[in-house]
Amino acid sequence: MSFNIVVLAKQVPDTRNVGKDAMTPQGTVNRAALPAIFNPEDLNALEQALRIKDLYPDTRITIITMGLPKAADILREGLFRGTDAGILVTDRALAGADTLATSYVLSQTIHKMGNVDLVIGGRQAIDGDTAQVGPQVAQKLGIDQVTYVEEINEITKDYVIATRRIDGGIEQVKAPLPLLLTVTGSAAPCRPRNAKLMMRYKRALVAAERNSLPEKYAAQWEARPELQLIQWGAEEIDADLAQCGLTGSPTKVKSVQNVVFATKESKRLTASDSDIEDLITELLDSHTIG
Repeated sequence: MSFNIVVLAKQVPDTRNVGKDAMTPQGTVNRAALPAIFNPEDLNALEQALRIKDLYPDTRITIITMGLPKAADILREGLFRGTDAGILVTDRALAGADTLATSYVLSQTIHKMGNVDLVIGGRQAIDGDTAQVGPQVAQKLGIDQVTYVEEINEITKDYVIATRRIDGGIEQVKAPLPLLLTVTGSAAPCRPRNAKLMMRYKRALVAAERNSLPEKYAAQWEARPELQLIQWGAEEIDADLAQCGLTGSPTKVKSVQNVVFATKESKRLTASDSDIEDLITELLDSHTIG
């Protein structure tokens, strides 16, 4: 038995270590000031896919990511851990996409692949925290979805049984294939890179990175198909440009506030209702809470 699995992954700025230069004057994320990382919950999702491959070695895992050519780092990270292929969807027409436009592009990419049994992604990305892309992809593909998954307990050619975290506890859900799962950060962490796979795929590139490859390695890249990561644009996935990028994004960011926590002084309060009310008001006004 084998499965064709897609893992949806995103390269994100590391918002866990935000400094004073994290935002631009225009109110957008200053990506140059923040290191780019593999979205943490997408790594949890990748581990679930790799565990299925451990059980059924003929399973094929493909990572799909959308972004600039440098997002190919995500594809290599997958190969270093045991995936079989990677697809980068990159095109100027896709820039500025919100969750609706992003999910459209990802669903079109999966449609082009065809015959996918299981789509797995992280619950949400740390740069947006919307948790919308996974469910939107499932809706556009016309398949069932299970969210907040912590573990895949069983998989057959017909169904998946998964444990999901819900308010107040956990539950087990049985759902038919094809299926989309979103995985939480409380799921098993992803395994580390494999040294042999790193040596094998360290020069795996998308076409847009080809010019950065030293000439002495160019012939090697040309001769080894496994090093030629797939790069598709809007045309290759038959995308309707009206549904891509800024044009296809009804969500607009009205304003962004950068809140920096700093310890400058202390304040002693009594247990009186008035002191507590004053503190809550102050914290709300400074956007520390609320």
